[in-house]
Amino acid sequence: MPPRLALNNISKSYPTVRANDQVSLAVQPGEIHAVLGENGAGKSTLMKIIYGVVRPDSGTVLWDGQPVQIDSPAQARALGLGMVFQHFSLFDTLTVAENIALGLPGDTDIHALEQRIADTVEQYGIELEPTRHVHTLSVGERQRVEIVRALLGEPRLLILDEPTSVLTPQAVHRLFDILRQLAKEGCSILYISHKLDEIRSLCHTCTVMRAGRVTGECDPRLETEAGLSRLMIGTELPAIARTPREAGAPVLRVQRLDLPRAHPFATPLRDISFDLCSGEILGVAGVSGNGQQELMAALSGEDTRGRADSIRIDDEPVGHRSAAWRRGRGLAFVPEERLGRGAVPELSLARNILLSHQGEATVRRGFVREGAVRALAVGIIERFRVKAPGPQALAGSLSGGNLQKYIVGREVVRQPRLLLVAQPTWGVDVGAAAQIRGELLALRDAGCAILLISEELDELFEISDRLIVIAKGRVSPSVPIGEAQRERIGQWMSGLWPGAEAEAQATEAAHA
Repeated sequence: MPPRLALNNISKSYPTVRANDQVSLAVQPGEIHAVLGENGAGKSTLMKIIYGVVRPDSGTVLWDGQPVQIDSPAQARALGLGMVFQHFSLFDTLTVAENIALGLPGDTDIHALEQRIADTVEQYGIELEPTRHVHTLSVGERQRVEIVRALLGEPRLLILDEPTSVLTPQAVHRLFDILRQLAKEGCSILYISHKLDEIRSLCHTCTVMRAGRVTGECDPRLETEAGLSRLMIGTELPAIARTPREAGAPVLRVQRLDLPRAHPFATPLRDISFDLCSGEILGVAGVSGNGQQELMAALSGEDTRGRADSIRIDDEPVGHRSAAWRRGRGLAFVPEERLGRGAVPELSLARNILLSHQGEATVRRGFVREGAVRALAVGIIERFRVKAPGPQALAGSLSGGNLQKYIVGREVVRQPRLLLVAQPTWGVDVGAAAQIRGELLALRDAGCAILLISEELDELFEISDRLIVIAKGRVSPSVPIGEAQRERIGQWMSGLWPGAEAEAQATEAAHA
């Protein structure tokens, strides 16, 4: 049989970069084929070419051995392709079902579709409500919408771009079982991930890309993670050393924080209490949609509905203070949603500096100091090895991983006293992830207090000093990282820590 999909000498250039340079690969029926590479290696551009979002400058695409020209996602779906994008293509004001209906025939019955979605998420073990509006969903929940939308189309070739970045380990195993079953039934799968253990466990073949070109192909089941890292970035991964140190005085103190739902689908926060000290990283584990978004909004100053004394910075009540006021007191913030909240896509990297750097160094007497702003942007690009043509590049033109490095760098160079960071390495390659984690540890060693929300348990165990778990809007007791066990943390992510049920009943009685 001919390959399900064959790419021959695909090239695509933009004004400042050659994204794909004579790329060739073939995917067989029933094959799970990984595409591995650094951020900016050209993987996402190649997938968009396959799916009809981008037109190649040259090269040919063969589908079941026949030349095809895929001019639109609708044409791709008609052929039997499905895709889960890393950056979501969802309309905030529509429901989950309405978003999925946009890719279906116009006479689709929305109520029947809602039932199909409910059946699918139950089959796959994914938590998702078809009637929820997308603007109420967390990043992890939005990714579930994309996964379900692709699976509903019963594709003959499924493209997955970082599909597990916001799934629990149990959900990842379930997804892998489904993908293996799809492959047995003849569906071909193109799989992009920076999680090398996933690629080694799941994929039959791996094509490696670097700087827009194919640099090799291997069977990942026969490679070590270190070997795959060398193929991808050309060097060994830098070692990350977390040296134990004694934490200082509390910088952030949260005491009995309660917040009702801001909208019908939000998670209410109940009796949240914890301390965060200078010179430590407090990791927050949990499944997406369990209150992480609401907690970060309360701590950053985006949501000021809580009692003034429920949040204290340096023992000063700040629950009613604005985000700008808190930033002025040394707080920095990396949100989980990089496009639209972490950065303005239509503005240059230099202009995006002004989202968090608004002191005398960048703005004087109402005028932007253009030279200083550009110098800051150039310094971040160089220090964090961001692949961008320069400080005037639009934020929306960067790959997801490179934009993430820039946003983290923008906050780190402020030398904050308190850093709130959500999903810092989501969608970045292993080399960049190691660098970001190293920068967070360096900040911690310099005395910064860091609250790290992540759905990557490996990340939390690697750099946290203490762990808490958030589930259904409540937080567990903290546990030192030396005493934390993965099985125990996984159980707590379902809300099953000791005394949790009694705490919940007492809280509900107090609110009754």
